[in-house]
Amino acid sequence: MSVPVEVPTLGESVTEAIIAEWLKKEGDFVEEDEIIAELETDKITVEVPAPVAGTIKKLRFAIDDSVNPGDVIADIEPGESKGGDAGDAKAEASADVAPKAAAAAEEGDDTDHDKVGPAVRRLVEENSLELADIKGTGPGGRVTKGDVLAHIKEGGKPAKKAAAQKAVEASRPAVDQGALEERVTMSKLRQTVARRLVEAQHNAAMLTTFNEVDMTEIMALRKQYQDRFVKKYGFKLGFMSFFIKASIEALKAFPSVNAEIDGDDIVYKNYYNIGVAVGGGRGLVVPVLKNADQYSFAQTEQELGKLVDKAVNNKLTLPELQGGTFTISNGGIYGSMLSTPILNPPQSGILGMHNIVERPVAINGKVEIRPIMYLALSYDHRIIDGREAVSFLVRIKECLENPERILLEV
Repeated sequence: MSVPVEVPTLGESVTEAIIAEWLKKEGDFVEEDEIIAELETDKITVEVPAPVAGTIKKLRFAIDDSVNPGDVIADIEPGESKGGDAGDAKAEASADVAPKAAAAAEEGDDTDHDKVGPAVRRLVEENSLELADIKGTGPGGRVTKGDVLAHIKEGGKPAKKAAAQKAVEASRPAVDQGALEERVTMSKLRQTVARRLVEAQHNAAMLTTFNEVDMTEIMALRKQYQDRFVKKYGFKLGFMSFFIKASIEALKAFPSVNAEIDGDDIVYKNYYNIGVAVGGGRGLVVPVLKNADQYSFAQTEQELGKLVDKAVNNKLTLPELQGGTFTISNGGIYGSMLSTPILNPPQSGILGMHNIVERPVAINGKVEIRPIMYLALSYDHRIIDGREAVSFLVRIKECLENPERILLEV
């Protein structure tokens, strides 16, 4: 009797995923707990292991199909490897293949890319890379998406052939723009992200307030102690740890910003799990620094470094993305001067950081050039009044312009 392979629980508030990649084909023998498929949600990539050792009899879904927790995506016939009989088993299984799954299996049989799945091939082609230049770390030397992203991060160059072709195309005369348009159906993943962003705006009375902060003192402090900090801990002291600490002080003073609405109740959180928006390999993700108020500056920087590295390499786990009470988004690393960040439900507040720009400001009756950053707080007006929101930003401003207040908690 065949054993079903089911979609595992996807985590808090996640009810849908897509088949990103089949790592095995019908007729393949798999060991127990061997990964046979990768699923993508709007948060992370989930690996699906084989529940038993045996031969894959049927793949029930094709790549990019939507699945839900509990769906049966494949059937495995328990047993031991039959060696030379594997080909016969594959031929027998193929007679019962669903059309969509058969197409997916045929796509995966591309002899030029026999060590990668369709999702990896798309990523390689979109970035004009040579597969042979990428070192594979998967089973049997298979190139994974993490390998491709790491190759790009390390400065991987587009294939010479593709680069030359682009140069030729750039020299062509202008043509009708209509002929250059391409219509592509949104992926299931992008559709889910889009839907949730719209829901966040429809389900909350969202408003944004702004302030600015003089970064002079923090920049001077970092410059003064950076070398000693690096020598002691082995990594740099960044700006984000200051903003996390300042946000926690403001959250303690204005607890409604750290609360959420549950039906007709307001749930106040007496702990501080700070989410930090990170541009990962698959797009924006928000890993959570749990109990951030208990961390020192060094511990904060260290934990953030680990989470960012996991985000870039698509290694974040569900627990690392759950339980946030407040979020910080830093658009400044991309050059953003001002923005209105969207709430991360069910949270009631999100802080937006921006680019640091030298501007003339009045200091004690004199004009001075200071490094200034605009801050934005988007909040749910249903439980946070305008006075509280403005006061919250002022408290953050005070802590950042006088960093000793963070250490003294005053």
